[in-house]
Amino acid sequence: MCGRYVMSKATGDLLSYFDAQEVEGTPPPPSWNVAPTEPVPIVAERLDEGSMERHLLVAHWGLVPSWAKDIKIGNKLINARSESILEKPAFRKAAVKRRAILPADGYYEWQKTEDGKKIPNYLYSEKEPMLGFAGLYEWWADPSVPEDDPGRWLLSCTVLTTTAQDALGHVHDRSPVIIPRDRFAEWLDPDLTDKNDIQHLLDSLPEPVLVPRVVSTKVNSVRNDGPELIEPAE
Repeated sequence: MCGRYVMSKATGDLLSYFDAQEVEGTPPPPSWNVAPTEPVPIVAERLDEGSMERHLLVAHWGLVPSWAKDIKIGNKLINARSESILEKPAFRKAAVKRRAILPADGYYEWQKTEDGKKIPNYLYSEKEPMLGFAGLYEWWADPSVPEDDPGRWLLSCTVLTTTAQDALGHVHDRSPVIIPRDRFAEWLDPDLTDKNDIQHLLDSLPEPVLVPRVVSTKVNSVRNDGPELIEPAE
């Protein structure tokens, strides 16, 4: 799974790396311990004055389906299994119409040892300055807020996961789906709506080359933040 990650890059760097033209909302400050339910930057194609443009938006991490009765369901939907997004009611519409990329420096996983301990690892790329997690987004109208209130609408998102490959499987059995930079446009393409084509794209993605680094248990607490969290454990 992916339950904690790092997103420390400046807004300008995100716009440049992901080739986005506009910013919607106020991007959150840099964080080395992004946790579920927090606001996170996402990249998506948006209709702007009659044409599609790639925008940087801010979303609640934990997807809230449009039919949900309250926001709490998002706490259980921070991840979506890529193998079943086209069938699951919470994700199938977004998988066809509302795909996104979540920028990240890297992410954390906890490796279980034989004696029951969990060792935090930071996984990152030595070749790329950023990773692009495959994601989905959804708009949800809060029924407790008046219809004419702009604050009624919540933008939320989820991170797709897949079976971890052998190189990373010893750390955790699931890992985020990572979109290579040269395939961002494919994943975000609003004209890609055929379920078979979407599944083929997911199946064709190459195995990411990431490096695991054992880090301090300070990352276990969401109250801790700062670049020291990704430093090697002493």
